[in-house]
Formats: sequence, structure tokens, C-alpha cells
Amino acid sequence: MYQSFRPGKPWYDTEGKRINAHGGSIIEADGRFYLYGENKEKSDGKSNIWHWGMKIYSSMDLYNWKDEGFLVKPEPDDESSHFHPTKFLDRPHILYNKKTGKYVLWIKEMHPDLTQSYLVLTADSVKGPYTLVREELFPLQMSGGDFDLTVAPDGKAYIYFERVHSELICADLNAEYTDVTGYYSTHFPRLYPPYVREAPAHFIRRGKHYLLTSGTTGYYPNPSEAAIADTWHGPYTVLGDLHPDDDSRTSWHSQISSVFKVPGKKDLYIACADRWYASNMDMEYSTYAGEYEAYFNPEDPSDKVPDNLICPTMLAEYVWLPIRFEGDRPVIEWKEEWRLSDYY
Repeated sequence: MYQSFRPGKPWYDTEGKRINAHGGSIIEADGRFYLYGENKEKSDGKSNIWHWGMKIYSSMDLYNWKDEGFLVKPEPDDESSHFHPTKFLDRPHILYNKKTGKYVLWIKEMHPDLTQSYLVLTADSVKGPYTLVREELFPLQMSGGDFDLTVAPDGKAYIYFERVHSELICADLNAEYTDVTGYYSTHFPRLYPPYVREAPAHFIRRGKHYLLTSGTTGYYPNPSEAAIADTWHGPYTVLGDLHPDDDSRTSWHSQISSVFKVPGKKDLYIACADRWYASNMDMEYSTYAGEYEAYFNPEDPSDKVPDNLICPTMLAEYVWLPIRFEGDRPVIEWKEEWRLSDYY
């Protein structure tokens, strides 16, 4: 059994198998913690397998996770299915809707023309089975990329998503959490990758709203950024890099997918991140960032396409680290090992 977190080290479930819940999040239900995300067990970087469904695990202590099966099963025999393993599905997020009694699951899907939309599914149990209720949802008629879902104490819910290669959007969800209402705000406009902000992770601390984001360099890591606001829709003030002590400018070679407030702890927030490209930690950020800038620069585009879209994510590890606060500014320091008992 595990009694601590060891960021970047192999993490196995209670049956001794590698945990496969990448790009996801943690939700509390039925007196347990549930970790869910992308199953990358067959994504070797050589085949066309992007995912093998979405997995879900349960835990009582956040260290030791039991495999609870598939949140969404892969459908390898139906090439037309959204859940065929070659489809570019990413970053599942779940909200519980107290009004409807439903768990609502959103999943990002990237299409062959590189536009991105969402699948929306619902279930009566956090573990499913989930039923598809919306497909190819382009919120506000926008191509929507990496995202996060969040709900207010009054039950109103929001989505934060990257308007692909442009800006970040905060949009109100409808009462069922299955679509947007049409009200939205825009944040962090950038001209092109790698500067566009993606992978938003929202959380609230002491009445302040935080958005943690990454730059845009595919599966290669890049400098993170934190922003703060007084309301859901901002305006957000950028606070700077979350990992100021990381000279590699790679966010400790990871990308944050969500932030989890540990219950029973006064001020403990865990940044749950993935180390997608564990075998290429010696690569210089400036090298591949320059490739992305050159390729997406509309004034002088390069013909060289960045080559890390398909990589061996089956080797991806987890980098879960506590967030320390300097006043209102969040900071993430490297720890080889840490325990919940280190915090009160």
C-alpha cells in the first residue's frame, strides 16, 4: 500500500496495474474519492490508438486506487463511433447536478480538420453507465479545446475552455449542465501557439477564483501560468508562472489537468498533472516552443509541422504536487515525496 505521493514515479492500482486516468480529475461521491481520465494503456506512439476508453478508480485515502472499470468503454469494432480508439478524445470532466440527480460527463473530441467539440453524457451513478445525450457540441459555435467544468454553491455551473488557438472562454451552462446558455466572457487573447493558454484548471480559495493554464506545445511541457479574479467571469489578473523555481520552464515536466481541494485540510490544494512525455525530459523548451511559434505565425508560417502529436503516452506518469500560497499567489515547488499528514 502507498502511504505517500511520489510525483513522476510509476503509480499502480490495488491490483498492481498501472493507473490509467490521464487528463482527468477527482470527484467525491458515495463517501469515496473517484479518479477518472483517459486510458492510455495501448497508446504506444506507433499505432493509431489514441485512447482505450475512459477509466475510473476509487479510493478512501487518495494514495491507493481501486480499478472500478470503464467510465466509457472503447468501441474498437465500430470505426464510426465517437469512442473508436483512433478518435481523438481527451480530458473528461464530471459534474453532479443536484437538481436532476444526474452525473454529467463532458469529453473533448478533436476532428480530422482539427476543429474541436464536445460529447456530453449523463448517468445516475458516478461510475455509469453513461448515455450520450449531445455530440459534436460546438459551444457558442466555437471550436472548443481543453476545458474544465465547475459548479457554484447555488448549483449554477460554468465551463472554461480554450477557443482553439485564440483565447480562453468562460461560459454559463444550462440548468441540466448539458449545453451553454449563450452568456460568456473572454480572457487571455493570444495571437497563436505556443502563447495561447490551454488546459484550464479552475478552483476557489478564500473567495478568489483561480485559473491555472498551460501554453500550447502539444504533448511537450511548457511554462504554466496562474490568474486570479473576484468572480467567475473575471476579469482575471495574471500572477505569473506557477513554477518559478523550475529553470527548465516545463512546469516540472508536466501539465495540470485539475486542482483538488483536500477535505478536512485547512488550505491544501493538489495540482493534479500529467507527465505526458516522460521519455523526453532532456528536450529544451526553447527548441520546440520555437517550432510551434514558427509554424503558427500567420505572418511567416513555417512548413515544418511540430512532430509530437502522436507519442507513447502509455508511459505517461502523474505529477501531483501541493500548491503553496504566497499571499494570493499560488506556487508549486518540487517534492520527491510528500504526505497529506504534512499539512493541517
